[in-house]
Amino acid sequence: MFLGIDIGTSSVKAVLVDERQRIVATASAPLAISRPRDLWSEQNPEDWWVAVEQAVGQLRREWATAWSGVRAVGLSGQMHGVVLLDEAGLPLRPAILHNDGRAFAEAEELNRKLPAIGTIAGVPAMPGFAAPKLIWLGKHEPEVMRRARKMLLPKDYVRYRMTGSFATDMCDASGALLLDGAKRQWSPAIVEACGIAMSLLPPALEGCAVSGQLTGAVARAWGLSPGTIVAAGAGDAAAGAIASGAVNEGDAFISLGTATQYFVAREAYNPAPQHLIHSFCHGLPERWFQMAALLNGAGALSWAAGLLGRSDIGTLLDETEQAFTGSPSPVLFLPYLSGERTPHNNPHAKGVLFGLTASTGPTQVTQAVLEGIALSLADAQGYLEETGALPDRIAINGGGSRSRFWCRIIASALGKTVLLQDGSEAGPAFGATRLARIAATGEEPAAVCPKPPVEAEIVPDPALAEAYAAKLTAFRTLYQAVSPHFRLSSN
Repeated sequence: MFLGIDIGTSSVKAVLVDERQRIVATASAPLAISRPRDLWSEQNPEDWWVAVEQAVGQLRREWATAWSGVRAVGLSGQMHGVVLLDEAGLPLRPAILHNDGRAFAEAEELNRKLPAIGTIAGVPAMPGFAAPKLIWLGKHEPEVMRRARKMLLPKDYVRYRMTGSFATDMCDASGALLLDGAKRQWSPAIVEACGIAMSLLPPALEGCAVSGQLTGAVARAWGLSPGTIVAAGAGDAAAGAIASGAVNEGDAFISLGTATQYFVAREAYNPAPQHLIHSFCHGLPERWFQMAALLNGAGALSWAAGLLGRSDIGTLLDETEQAFTGSPSPVLFLPYLSGERTPHNNPHAKGVLFGLTASTGPTQVTQAVLEGIALSLADAQGYLEETGALPDRIAINGGGSRSRFWCRIIASALGKTVLLQDGSEAGPAFGATRLARIAATGEEPAAVCPKPPVEAEIVPDPALAEAYAAKLTAFRTLYQAVSPHFRLSSN
């Protein structure tokens, strides 16, 4: 039995998987985001640990026999977040998350100071990455940086609480924008440009390497065997890819979580910084990936439900599907509630509902939100296609994949067949179990990471695809028209 834990933005998910890679049980615990200022997005690292213990406790209570057989643990988590620890290993401040845009000036500064950063690290500096955040902290919270002894990514803080060990994986290290992607090691040039010491960074390991063992106290508290190993794991993008079997050249998948990623596996490092495509290390040795990173995804649907005063998102989706006429919504939605990376690199970008009338109803707004995310994926797909061939069939996972109606919209907007794989909802947590298994058994990754069985294929609707192609033009035009006003509205 293998345990995977995913530290998401909106929740912690834990999954138990048996030797035949069947999902035995899942559990989750919610997380909240703090936005104390405009562009800021933070979480308390202690909240992750509390949520992990809640999810783990549920699995232990409800699946005692399976739980007792856990051999290894794998970790996945939201990427790019900055956790700073002091000499005693305690967090010095709340974690600054992936969708935090405060370091926009520092990102521009880093790009000027080190023009080659996009080639070294795989993409130019953007505000959400750890590197510009560290520069921001040095300027605005110098006492915190003076006291900082270690910087960790979100899942790596949980690892530290589990094992007492400092480590990260190659994918999360890439996402910090501090790694030399070709050499798969921390970049002295970027570290120096950020004004930090190399000692601040944890060892960067391959995702299937053993990173430590559960401490005696944690093993006893969780009812697991002393010495249970913990794999290095992977950032959620790579872990989700490993879950879907996207590990070989050209394999692609979409992760539709709070944020969204459009991911293509590569067998060589091939940065394309001019397109704002992220070229990072994969969670497996000698593998890389290219990715369009979108800061907005299923989180926009949660926002819309709140805006409409609806607590049951599933019912709202059912009503929207029943009202669907086979045509795009008359409302156009720019989904940039948390700014955007690919293809805009604009932390000031805002959400826009355009085309509202006195007759606009909740289902039209909800459909527009679903379409806005689909169109943002189609917008990014054009840039991905300039870096290499994309397949005609693309897997999709994450919480948003539960809605087949939404998947139909995405398939039509992309002109691609969307594949729902068995266990796709488990996503990165399932990928973490695969890395845990390789760490425990030494098996070859190819044997452990096949593509799961396809549960459903959703093909593009030709008429809807044609309509969305036209709407994509309007989507891009609307962004260009309103984008000059975004920064003004941030003041």
